[in-house]
Amino acid sequence: MIKQSLLAALLLTAAVPALAKDDAPAADPARLKADVEKLVSFGTRHTLSSATDPRRGIGAARNWGAAEFARISKACGGCLTVSRIADRFEGPRAPAGVIVENVLAIQKGTGDPAHVIMIAGHIDSRVSDPMNFTDDAPGANDDASGTALVIEAARLLSKQKHRATIVYALLSGEEQGLWGGRLLARHAQTEGWAVAALLNNDIVGGTHGTDGTIVDNRVRVFSEGIRASEDFAAQLARRGIGGEDDGPSRALAKAAIRAGEANPAIGLEVLAVRRPDRFRRGGDHLPSLELGYPAIRFTVGVEDYDHQHQDLRSENGRKFGDTVDEMDFPYLARVTALNVALARELAAAPPAPANVSIDGAVSSDTKVAWTPVKDAASYRIRWRRADKSDWTDGRIVPGDATEFLLKGVQIDDHFFGVSAVAAAGAESIVTFGGLPPQK
Repeated sequence: MIKQSLLAALLLTAAVPALAKDDAPAADPARLKADVEKLVSFGTRHTLSSATDPRRGIGAARNWGAAEFARISKACGGCLTVSRIADRFEGPRAPAGVIVENVLAIQKGTGDPAHVIMIAGHIDSRVSDPMNFTDDAPGANDDASGTALVIEAARLLSKQKHRATIVYALLSGEEQGLWGGRLLARHAQTEGWAVAALLNNDIVGGTHGTDGTIVDNRVRVFSEGIRASEDFAAQLARRGIGGEDDGPSRALAKAAIRAGEANPAIGLEVLAVRRPDRFRRGGDHLPSLELGYPAIRFTVGVEDYDHQHQDLRSENGRKFGDTVDEMDFPYLARVTALNVALARELAAAPPAPANVSIDGAVSSDTKVAWTPVKDAASYRIRWRRADKSDWTDGRIVPGDATEFLLKGVQIDDHFFGVSAVAAAGAESIVTFGGLPPQK
């Protein structure tokens, strides 16, 4: 039976008290440019380059990143804990092995510190030969842009306290085998973090394509559908319920769309690409997906392949190389602002509900039920027709509810999900209804 206290909720639809619109803190293009130029000044940041030279190589770049985090922490009264995590990796691009080190800045949450949002970019760079660690590899867009974004996000988000913990991560070893992403995911698992989101930023500072196309009003967000972490039985269950388009990563991408629409002054359309990454390519979010964490990748709306993974050179008047002059820093500032808006909402929201079940076989109505979420002021039940990909309908129910009966909504014709909402309106990602909980 539905609780009497829920009857009033029947009149409520999708509207809830929301975070203020168009209030994402402004990122500074000039500061982002200065940070990218500083990273380029280390000559190469190849993972196999020197870890000890004070001026050139990956070690000098990591030291600078750690110092920037320390400077930001000082400005916010010590709100960031700066640490380094490291492990040895070897593979085809490092046959003798290499120590991979990530630089982390952790802003501990004030309400639920085990609830974690991660923002990441990789600090290492490369040229045409992935084994060449001696030549200059400026890596301006790939991925000094993502590194600068993470540092700028830390500057902006550290000005406020957040319910959840935010981890700002500068990753090494991406170009050698996604090793920094793997190291971060393993660390999260070891620390027992309940990761609500990993926002991976890789190649986020350019607007020119190889063919001359300019795309300055769009950012691509990549997400998985079928989960890399699911075993065969779980994949069959997802197939049976029709949840191929509604895993946590896909729900996180839809939250990125929501953040962009809630802050139109940012001026970016989120193109939510329904695959884990670009065709036959990868990034540091993939290891987190393998461990079951919701993760997405932000990448420019159009890529210029002459200016990534290239030796510095000119051929027949055609310039190659990943240099600062090929970047668009106002665009990078807007991608930064989108990351900040999304991270801030997720860090203010309760965790996504678990164990969302649906029942209504051979019935005209559908019952949706879920496990209670700490600090949820309300829940938003979402549904859509089964031939649609985006949620079209919603119902708000109070925070003491654990189930709700949708009268006249036929289970065979619709998909369902539930999100948790904080008192101020911040909303979690949506948990798809009907799947057994993942082990």
